Amino acid sequence: MADVAQLASPAYEGRRTSTPGGLKARGWIVDRFTALGLEPGGRSGFVSQFSFVHHSVRGLFTPGRTFRSEYDDAANVIGAIRGESPSASTIVISAHYDHLGTVDGVIYPGADDNASGVAALVAIARAFTVDHPSHRLVFVAFDAEEEGLRGAEAFVESGAVPIDRIALNVNLDMVARNDRNEIFAAGTYQSPWLKPWLEAVQRRSGVKILFGHDRPIHRAGNVEDWTDQSDHGVFAAHHVPFVYFGVEDHDDYHRPTDTPDKIDRQFFGDVADMIVEAVRTFDEKLQ
Repeated sequence: MADVAQLASPAYEGRRTSTPGGLKARGWIVDRFTALGLEPGGRSGFVSQFSFVHHSVRGLFTPGRTFRSEYDDAANVIGAIRGESPSASTIVISAHYDHLGTVDGVIYPGADDNASGVAALVAIARAFTVDHPSHRLVFVAFDAEEEGLRGAEAFVESGAVPIDRIALNVNLDMVARNDRNEIFAAGTYQSPWLKPWLEAVQRRSGVKILFGHDRPIHRAGNVEDWTDQSDHGVFAAHHVPFVYFGVEDHDDYHRPTDTPDKIDRQFFGDVADMIVEAVRTFDEKLQ
């Protein structure tokens, strides 16, 4: 909760890509990875910079108005923990740190979306600095998810981890709020072999793991398909198995009211514990 409160505080100005608040969040994550003793996972350290041009939907369809934004200082933050088995593949654990920033003078703090995912990412990294994994674990805080999954695209294109060496992506996006004590684990439709592993985790977990939101909408009875709705979508497009942990949208999604005080501390803590257990299970079961 302290990490969420920090990232969602006014000093971070909503963490929009390439803004002072976004740069401040980037520096905070680098400091946390460094303090935990993670190895730099990028080609030139923890910070892996990239640039892109974003066209809004309105810009594409409004004659004479381009709505074109250039981002020259976007960056992912990448840390790693060596695996005990040198020949083992890599598990990529991810969460985006950017949010919507400040709009018309109003800060969108993004406590659940996605300061919660970043805080859980740090907690998982902390756990595996003590309990060393068999596989190499790469922890990525993605930038520019809100601009169209640009950070995930840049990571895959960079080859920082060759795509054929990634056994699994575990993506965290909005993991701190649900009144029914439920969180979804999407990705078992594409990779059914993951489901029994997650069912075993469920038996040791304080939260209820639900499966779904990973099938084409016409096959799922008009249930929304989240396969390409967060950074795991880029991995899915490259046929990398994924598990996406996230809650369904709540009333404060993408609103200035997505603040730390709305988070259920017990639920959030139980979710973080469950995800640590899930990653430990994946590390044990994957070849």
